[in-house]
Amino acid sequence: MKIFEEKANVAMYIIPKIKEVSVQGGGLVTWGLIVPEEGGFAPVEVSLEYMRKHKPFAGGYYVRYADGYESFSPPAAFETGYTRVS
Repeated sequence: MKIFEEKANVAMYIIPKIKEVSVQGGGLVTWGLIVPEEGGFAPVEVSLEYMRKHKPFAGGYYVRYADGYESFSPPAAFETGYTRVS
């Protein structure tokens, strides 16, 4: 994951833009899989609770803050609020 910095200087980890989001678990949905657009990044497994709360979609961004909190950011909000630092 790459490290980005919010304009308020909060460290976070993020995968590149999301290419695909899918639900997993066979006939009973139990978790989600977020696949990044850019090669070299592994897909990220997220909980069913994350999927229900954040409703991630292709084109957006998966964000994990330094304290472990996971979030989702739509493209316009993310691209105007964050800057790549490494």
